[in-house]
Amino acid sequence: MKNEPGTNNSIAVERSLTKAEELIMQALWQYEKAFLKDVIEAIPEPKPHSNTVATLLKILMEKGYVKAEAVGRNNLYCAIISKENYSKNSIGNLVANYFNGSYSNAVSFLVDQQKLSVKDLELLLNQLKNK
Repeated sequence: MKNEPGTNNSIAVERSLTKAEELIMQALWQYEKAFLKDVIEAIPEPKPHSNTVATLLKILMEKGYVKAEAVGRNNLYCAIISKENYSKNSIGNLVANYFNGSYSNAVSFLVDQQKLSVKDLELLLNQLKNK
């Protein structure tokens, strides 16, 4: 889902998510709109209880990440913020909080931890050159 006029994407992204909330968002990003049962189905095993998922959806609505519309006796949930926007903000916060705002320090860390290979770095350099 892209930014829509009238949504508060920039405000919502400032409020961080717990791991459980991120799991729910991953499920919602998988669908454009989803009922509670769909969200539960998209979550990997072990699946949380439906009451837990419903509570997390309510919290995500309060934080401004999710909206719901009533369809009969059920709610149809929809992510307000795109996965791309959330990812961009999360990476920015990670770099700001752990690498003094330096993306090169973050990349160096990944190389030192053997999480980024020379081949990966070459691919990144080619991407930069082609922009």
